[in-house]
Amino acid sequence: MDIIKDTVVTITYVVRDMEGKLLEESEEPVSYLHGGYDNIFPLVEQALEGKAAGDAIDLKLQPADAFGEYEDDLVRLEQRDAFPDDIEVGMQFVGSPVDGSEEMLYTITDIAEDKIVVDGNHPYAGQAVHFQCVVAEVRAATADEVAHRHAHGAHGHHHH
Repeated sequence: MDIIKDTVVTITYVVRDMEGKLLEESEEPVSYLHGGYDNIFPLVEQALEGKAAGDAIDLKLQPADAFGEYEDDLVRLEQRDAFPDDIEVGMQFVGSPVDGSEEMLYTITDIAEDKIVVDGNHPYAGQAVHFQCVVAEVRAATADEVAHRHAHGAHGHHHH
């Protein structure tokens, strides 16, 4: 089966920086619902259109097409006493931005005596990346998956 709108695509992938350093790779296959549902980078989805199980793609993605541009205003200085005692640099938590919009994932990047620096940027924001993947499986999506706008099952979304 070819990858078209409303198919569930299962891939294995590797993401490296432009110097070849491994940033991320799938430990197990991952599935997404294909067809403009924002479940995968849009340029990756475009490259996978029409492919089938066994096919591979190899893309160089600019920051805006991958993990986003680095945004200085997503870095915040917080009071140390607002956090538990056992925090460490690199820990992540979900919080609300200053403007009160949708919650986002923050990473603790620095801890001082009475202040903590938290960063809402993706750890790879601002980096161009090399994205490679192999299609493991393609199947028709169920009506439920299309209604929920994501893949269900072994390598997809697990809760409702």
